[in-house]
Amino acid sequence: MAPPRISAFPKCYLEDIALGRMSLLGWIDMSVELEPEGLELYSGWLHDRSSGALAEVKRRADSYGLPLAMMCHSPDFTKPEPEARQAEIDGQVEMIRVTAELGGQYCRTLSGQKRPELSVDEGVDRVVCCIEACLPEAERCGIYLVIENHYKDSFWRYPEFAQKMNVFLQVIERIDSPWFGVQFDPSNSVIAGEDPVELLRHVSGHVLTMHASDRYLAPGHSLDELREAEGELGYADILHHGVTGQGLNDYDAIFAILRDSGFDGWISIEDGINGMDEMRQSIDFLKAKRKQYYGK
Repeated sequence: MAPPRISAFPKCYLEDIALGRMSLLGWIDMSVELEPEGLELYSGWLHDRSSGALAEVKRRADSYGLPLAMMCHSPDFTKPEPEARQAEIDGQVEMIRVTAELGGQYCRTLSGQKRPELSVDEGVDRVVCCIEACLPEAERCGIYLVIENHYKDSFWRYPEFAQKMNVFLQVIERIDSPWFGVQFDPSNSVIAGEDPVELLRHVSGHVLTMHASDRYLAPGHSLDELREAEGELGYADILHHGVTGQGLNDYDAIFAILRDSGFDGWISIEDGINGMDEMRQSIDFLKAKRKQYYGK
């Protein structure tokens, strides 16, 4: 069995690149010092999606031997208006095509926002219908669509509709396609007040990619306070990222389950809030865990 490969995703620069304060090509240049084995991109960074602009991004990554294997995209499939959901489908389909053009393999999808007026049954129906509408394009392009057990996109007001395990499992159990799988993020289960190892045991046969991070709450704060901030735009100020392996996640249990389930996909660090040094520590930690559990 081939071991998983380690990708880098700079959480610290997400908004800077999205808002044009930092160039994507500049980040690719910077990333080399971390010695990743690939890079994950965010759809909001690709302001110019013409073939020429995408080719330039791919050339820059190729010059360092870095595959652009993963694309982070955040569709909102729970919007109440059918035409708005169709626009989200169209956006997801576009990002599937963009991922293929960049030579990638995996494109993230989400459920959407947990709008206060939305019931679980209606929300699951909307999400499943939208994801299934995207899968023909995924198959055509040879791209795997992976749904993450997410907390909240940086530009959303409400948390993820399928944040809780019981809802997340309802979504994935209703979609039957070889081009659909799970992007597992253990930290998001912690924020949901659930056990990430328990979720992984339920979905291990579906996991194609993983986000590896460690989150923690600012000292003196609680998960209850985090839930009270659900109507605020973006991430709550009391929520922090830390070095992977130094937080609440049991990475020994996680790597054991991944190995035993035959996982050989990409693991992307979602780190860097406190700088490049912490990102390097996270990558080194994951490479050491990989060697411990996969022998390579």
